[in-house]
Amino acid sequence: MKEFFSRQIQLWGEDTQRKLQEKSIAIIGCGGLGSSLALALGASGIGKIYLVDFDEVSVHNIHRQITFSVEDEGKSKAEVNRCIIEKRCPYVEVESFVESFDEFSKRDINVDLLLDATDNLPVRSHIDQFAKAKKTPWIYASVEEFRGQVCFMQKASFETFKISDRKPGGIAAPIVMMIASFEANLALRYLAGLPVQKDTLYFFYFDQDGALQLDRFAMPI
Repeated sequence: MKEFFSRQIQLWGEDTQRKLQEKSIAIIGCGGLGSSLALALGASGIGKIYLVDFDEVSVHNIHRQITFSVEDEGKSKAEVNRCIIEKRCPYVEVESFVESFDEFSKRDINVDLLLDATDNLPVRSHIDQFAKAKKTPWIYASVEEFRGQVCFMQKASFETFKISDRKPGGIAAPIVMMIASFEANLALRYLAGLPVQKDTLYFFYFDQDGALQLDRFAMPI
C-alpha cells in the first residue's frame, strides 16, 4: 500500500493517507462527471465509495463518459465504474447501487461527503435536503457547453437556485473532465483535512476571446 500511494504520502504524509482509509463518499450519478470522479478519486485511498445511478451506458454519451467503451452499451453505469475503481485500486471498497437517489436516500448509509454528478436540478435539491438532514456536506457540480460551476455546500441552501426540470444543452468532453477534476480536488482536500473554501460558487467559462475565466460568488446562508 505504501508504494501504491507513495506520491500522495509525499504530499501529506502517512498519517493522512491512513486516515483516508477511514473515510467514505457517495458519488450520485455515474455518467460524465461521475465517471471522471471515479477515475480521479477511485485510486486515492478513500476507504469506501458508494456509486449511485439507475441508468445504463448509451453510445451517444460515451464521448464524455470516459470510463465507458462501446462494448459497455446497455450495462449499468454504476457497475462499470465499480469495476474500473476496483481494478485500479485494490485498497478501496466500492459498492454500486443501480437505483435512483430517492431510493438510495432511504438506506441506512452514512458517509463523510456526498458528490453530485447528476444533470438534474430536482435531484440536486433532494441531495441538499438529505445532506442537511444528515449534517453531511456535499459538493454541487454542473457543466454545459464550455462552462461549469462547482460549490462545496456546507451551510448554503441549494434552494438559492431556480429549481426546474430543464435539460442541459450540448457539451464536449474536456470541460466535463475539468469540472470533475476541480470537484475531486475539493473532495480530496476536505477528506484529507486540508482547508477548503465552503459555500463559495466557482463559475468557470470561456469568454468571447476564448480566454478561461473564473468567477467566485459567496452563496447566501
